[in-house]
Amino acid sequence: MAAPIFLPSPTFTTYRTIQASLNLNSRCWLRTQKPKLLLYMVPATPTPTVSSRKFMFKRYSAVNSLETHVSTHQDKVASGVSSQNGFHRSKTLFDKASDSSDGTSDFERQLQELFNEVKTLITTGSEKEAVDLLQANYEAVKEQMNDGSKGIEEAAILDVIALGYMAVGEFKSVRSLLDAISEVIDDLNNDEPLLDSILVHMGSMYSNLGEFEKSLPVNERATDILENRHGKNSAVLVTPLLGIAKVLSSTGKAAKAVDIYHRVIRILELNRGVETEDLVVPLFGLGSLLIKEGKVTGAENSFIRIRNIYTKLYGQNDGRVGLAMCSLAHAKCAKGNANEAIDLYKKALQIIKDSSYMLLDDSMMENMRIDLAELLHAVGRGREGRELLEECLLITEKRKGKDDPSLVTHYLNLAASYSQSKDFVTAERLLRTSLEIMKRADGPENPSITFPMLHLAVTLYHLKQDEEAEKIALEALHIRKKAFGKDSLPVGEALDCLVSIQSRLGKGEAELLEQLERVLKIQEREFGSESEEVMVTLNKVVFYLDKLGKKDEKFALQKRLSRLQMKYKQKASLGFSANLSCFVVKGSLQIED
Repeated sequence: MAAPIFLPSPTFTTYRTIQASLNLNSRCWLRTQKPKLLLYMVPATPTPTVSSRKFMFKRYSAVNSLETHVSTHQDKVASGVSSQNGFHRSKTLFDKASDSSDGTSDFERQLQELFNEVKTLITTGSEKEAVDLLQANYEAVKEQMNDGSKGIEEAAILDVIALGYMAVGEFKSVRSLLDAISEVIDDLNNDEPLLDSILVHMGSMYSNLGEFEKSLPVNERATDILENRHGKNSAVLVTPLLGIAKVLSSTGKAAKAVDIYHRVIRILELNRGVETEDLVVPLFGLGSLLIKEGKVTGAENSFIRIRNIYTKLYGQNDGRVGLAMCSLAHAKCAKGNANEAIDLYKKALQIIKDSSYMLLDDSMMENMRIDLAELLHAVGRGREGRELLEECLLITEKRKGKDDPSLVTHYLNLAASYSQSKDFVTAERLLRTSLEIMKRADGPENPSITFPMLHLAVTLYHLKQDEEAEKIALEALHIRKKAFGKDSLPVGEALDCLVSIQSRLGKGEAELLEQLERVLKIQEREFGSESEEVMVTLNKVVFYLDKLGKKDEKFALQKRLSRLQMKYKQKASLGFSANLSCFVVKGSLQIED
């Protein structure tokens, strides 16, 4: 029986952060088939802001509702200069204007002013003052509620405060505020003038917090209210319906979500025409969902329509058209049309660059270059892919300096590329550089450094430097055991790598088999007994059982291995087609992680 190929060139999974790579997703280190190159992506971090959607409670704007009203991922920016007392309490919502003849209009105006003031403080970096302002208003409304006032106005104020806390990333406060709002509105009739908007905001916040079981009923209640008030084809239904579709998509109810997206599209076509820009959000949501469900032709049609809408509105050389083309390229790639996808990506990147729609160092732009590089490597055009990866490295170096930890992503990607082309000497240099940067930034015991360590161990193995490779792999294993536990998936990966190195160093076959059986148990628990990872490890276990003469054990596992190999034979030939990430239109579409 021929020995399995334990250590091919290292493969890199597309992770959004280096730390996330320790979860290992659904891939393992050592493969028997020819590896494909999968690259790291840099996480996109939206600017901290509250949406510019206005609180027009009586007439909720469907156009504004197509924006995301809060960002759940915040950059921490420096606080602005406070007033002499630490916080200037400009006013609370209970300081009503005495000269107003319309109490409701005055109340709405004050809600708008609070919302705008919080938004301004956040966008200018004065997050501490924004929190102080929110807290002052919370104390005021809490006092009113303790005195027995628990009506729609109190709920509306709590809603604005919750939106503000959401924007600054105070999620614990958001949850408690949402609970308080629920207690108030559960007893209110559906004919309250502000209730529909509050429900829509609550649904979005619950969804952003991942609490889908709470998001769905509030969006459904908002939809019922608006349907009764405006009819089943009104554009004001778009916002809560999109909220419902998002929840259904996230909870595995794809068929129902597709129906909701189609309903939203029909409503917008009826009210705003078939070429309105408002269609972009539901079309993108639909296309992304259809790709996940393997219905690539439907997804492709959605992205073609987005591209056509932007082309008609802004011209074929607009940056939004370029981003729509990237989503279309993703669909082409998932369909298996790799060369067509590459051409689309290249043209899209050129349009975005020429139109100055994005800065060259924008994280989304960087992710697009990495996606294209990954695809180029997958079809055997590694040199072109490396040029893009080197461009990413140079841009980041210029912006952040040569020792910034964000460079590690690009060093690792380039090392993987050079390894795939068998240039292990260059790969070793890049991996050592990335490891030094990470050690300086995170310390020598941080588990995140074990990722480049293991890839360096693999590279040293290919360079026949087995002793150093073993030493580094053992060190990585020790760090991971301490951080994650001896039966964790990261430990299983490190063991898998170590077995391959020690095999060539002549370690005992019985000991190596024991280690592989540990890896197999970990993978079966984490990935399932029918997974591709289990198949790869089974191949190694069978190999050692054969060498040790354990024919009975080998026979039982060999049957299982043959069945799994048949299952994955066709899948291995497709490989790259479903791994690229979607791209979205800046300012209009939500980024899907």
